Amino acid sequence: MPAYRELRLLRSARRVLSYEHRLRAVRAYSSKCDKPKGVVVGVYQKDGDKPLKSSENGVLLDDAVGGKIMSLIRERGMDGRPGRGLLFNGLDGEFQTVAVVGMGPAGAGYNEAEELDEGMENTRIAAGTGARALQLHRMTEVHVDGMDFPEQAAEGAALAVWRYNANKRKKNRLPTPKLHMYGKGDHDAWVRGLFKAESQNLARRLSDTPANQMTPSIFAQATVDALCPCGVSVEVRSMDWIEDMSLNSFLMIAKGSCEPPLLLECTYCGTSPEDKAVLMLGQGLTFHSGGLCLKRKDGMDQYRGSMAGAAVCVGVLRAAAALSLPMNISAVMPLCEHMPSGMAVKCGDVVTLLNGVTLGIKNVDKAPVVMLADPLLYAQANFKPKMIVSIGTIGQGVNQGLGGSATGLWSNSSYVAKEFRKAGSITGDRIWRMPLFRYFRQIVTKNSTYDMSNSGRGPASSSLAAAVLHTLVPCLDWAHLDIRGTGMLTSVNTLPYLLKNSMTGRPTRTVIQFMYQLACSQN
Repeated sequence: MPAYRELRLLRSARRVLSYEHRLRAVRAYSSKCDKPKGVVVGVYQKDGDKPLKSSENGVLLDDAVGGKIMSLIRERGMDGRPGRGLLFNGLDGEFQTVAVVGMGPAGAGYNEAEELDEGMENTRIAAGTGARALQLHRMTEVHVDGMDFPEQAAEGAALAVWRYNANKRKKNRLPTPKLHMYGKGDHDAWVRGLFKAESQNLARRLSDTPANQMTPSIFAQATVDALCPCGVSVEVRSMDWIEDMSLNSFLMIAKGSCEPPLLLECTYCGTSPEDKAVLMLGQGLTFHSGGLCLKRKDGMDQYRGSMAGAAVCVGVLRAAAALSLPMNISAVMPLCEHMPSGMAVKCGDVVTLLNGVTLGIKNVDKAPVVMLADPLLYAQANFKPKMIVSIGTIGQGVNQGLGGSATGLWSNSSYVAKEFRKAGSITGDRIWRMPLFRYFRQIVTKNSTYDMSNSGRGPASSSLAAAVLHTLVPCLDWAHLDIRGTGMLTSVNTLPYLLKNSMTGRPTRTVIQFMYQLACSQN
C-alpha cells in the first residue's frame, strides 16, 4: 500500500511537517528519481451523505492507478474543504508524489457578502497549497489540474511556489519547480494565468529587494530589462531633466538623499497611437525613512517596499504586453529615496506646484503625496490621457481600516469604481471604495498661509492624501489605489498562495483585470 501523509494546508504547507522531516522523507524517496515529478488534483467538498467527488482530471488519474487514490481518501475521511488534502507517495505511474487537495463546494460562485467569486478563489487555494507542498517535497516538475478554472489554478500555483531568495546561498535556496497543466482543460486560460501570476511575482521581486540593492537607478535598469524585450518603450529621465521641468515637489522629497532621483516614462501601445491611453502613476520611494520625522526603528526595513506602487505599474505593463491587450497604457514613475540629512525637506516648508498652487509640507513623514503632486500634473499635461490610475503606499489610515483584506480605492467616477470592484471579485484581490467627500478637501485646502497642506488635520490620513491628489485632477476620470495594507508585508491572515512576512505584489492582477475589462468594453 502506498505511503500517505495528511496535509492541513489552510495557510501554508510549511505548517504540516517540519523542514527536517520533509527533507529526510524526500531524500529517502527521491534518491531513486533524477527528476521527481508531482501532480496536484482536486476533490469537491463532501455534500451530506453523498460520496466524495473528484474533478474530471482527478477521476482520470485515479483510474490510471487502479482506484487507489479515492480508496485511500475515503479511508482517511477527507472532507474536501479548501486547502486541506493528502499527499501520496509510491503510487504507480509517472508521478512520484500525488497531492489531492480540497476545492470546496461544487458549483461555488459569486458571494455578494464577501464580494468574491469563491469558486475561483477556492481553485487558487487548492492549486497553490498543493503546488507548494510538492515544492517542499523537492519535486522538480509539478503538474496542476486545471480544476474548474485553469486560469485561476495557474495563478495560485505560480504565486505559491515563488519566493524571493536572491540573497541566500545557492545551496540553501528552495528550487522553483516547473509548472505544467495536467490533463484536459483550456490551455489558453492556463497560459493567461501564468502571465498574470508572473507579473505579480515581478512586482514582488522588485518590492522585496533590499533598498541598497534597489536604488532608483537599479529600479530603472530592472524596468528596462523587464519591459523593453516585450515591446514597451521606457524613457529614463535624469535629475537635470527633472529640474528643467520644474517638478519641484518631487525634488523636495528627493534632495535629502545622495541617490539621484529619476523619473520613468513607459508606454505600451496595443492599438492606434492616436488613441488616448490609460495613465498609471506609480509611487517609487525606494526607501521611505520618514525623513526628519523619522519612522520607528522597529519594522523600518519594510519601507523598502514603499516603491510597491511603481512595481505594480511595471508588472501591469509586462502583463499587458504578454496578453496583447488592445489598448494603450502609459506609466509615469518618480523614483527617489526619502532620507534625513542637512539637505532634507523640513516640516513647514512650502513648494509651488506646476499649476501655481502652493503646497505646505506640515509632516515630512507623509512624503508620498508630495512626491506625486508635480509628476501627476506633468503627466496630465504631456500624455493627455483619458483616465488616470494612481497607485502607492500612501497613508497608514487604509491599513488600519482594511488591513490586508482589500485595497482602498478613491475615485471621482462611479463607473471606474464599479469596474475595479468587479475586477477584485474575479482576482480574489479585492477593492473597497473609500469616501472622497468635500469634507476632506476642505481640511487640506483651508490654511492661512498657503493653498494646500500635505497632511491636513485629523486621523483620516489616507482619505486626506487622496483629497490632495483629487484637487490636482480637475476634469478626468481618476482612480487612486492606496496599497499600504495590501502591497507591502502582510503578516496577519495571509492569502494561502502568498508568503507570510513577504511583499505581496498586490494588486497587480486586479489592475490587469481592470485593464482587460476596459479593453473589452472599448472593443
